[in-house]
Amino acid sequence: MTMPLSGTGLWSTGFRFAETDAATAAAVRAEELGYTALWLPDTDGKGLFDRLEALLAATGRITVATGILNLWMHEPKTVAERYARLTEQYGGRLLLGIGVSHAPLVASAGAGVYAKPVARMGEFLDALDAASPPAPREGRVLAALGPRMLGLAKDRAAGAHPYLVTPEHTRIAREALGPDRLLAPEVTVVPQSDPARAREIARAGLAVYLTLPNYVNNWLRSGFTEDDVADGGSDRLVDALVAWGEDDAIAARLRAFRDAGADHLALQIWDGESAEAFGAGRMPTNFPVEDWRRLAELLNG
Repeated sequence: MTMPLSGTGLWSTGFRFAETDAATAAAVRAEELGYTALWLPDTDGKGLFDRLEALLAATGRITVATGILNLWMHEPKTVAERYARLTEQYGGRLLLGIGVSHAPLVASAGAGVYAKPVARMGEFLDALDAASPPAPREGRVLAALGPRMLGLAKDRAAGAHPYLVTPEHTRIAREALGPDRLLAPEVTVVPQSDPARAREIARAGLAVYLTLPNYVNNWLRSGFTEDDVADGGSDRLVDALVAWGEDDAIAARLRAFRDAGADHLALQIWDGESAEAFGAGRMPTNFPVEDWRRLAELLNG
């Protein structure tokens, strides 16, 4: 049985890296606004499950999901143990998004030699299955971009959580997963109608991702060119990856993901403060609550 997850969630580095009190207050507000999931990233693995527990304890209905748990930084036995305890305590509201991260990040953390990511994912899932108790398939989704990882998400998980993708990739992912797997793409939104400012913010956020081969290769596989991924990204690439504009333009982009087969959207908001943090090499810890409210009204309107 696949974990049910619909509606719209919020993907935020703040849920992971802000002070705990600020993160839990933001989580409560997100739940009040009607969002159905909180998505938070993982880098070095330290303190991840403590933060997950804090968010679960502060809320009552919302799903708390990792986007993603970096498998290089965790022992599967420990993951299964913590998952079992939190699931028992908080009523099955925890969803493990699991990913293989990126070679430069793994190397800089000294976490091992990055090789054969699909095979490495398979080994990690084997270990989760073998744990006592296991972390079940319905409680996990995979950060899947390419066809092989999407195949693994179909066969070994509840579904997929792709990141920085287009509606066209969502259509391809839905075809690969079939109709009964969860498809929950992250969708980046810049709530800015001025084209120059919107693209400036988007490029600040995209800069680090343009250095990571997994994303670049996926964009090239999706039909973008070497010129598109050079020099901060072409307008064509930026506009395809980031939803910006007036409310109706953003709403149309979100509908395009739904129409392409997404069950759930994990919205990540980049604003001026986020752009400044990204540009300085820091993880944003702000919570653009007013933009959350505006988007909630737009989605429910």
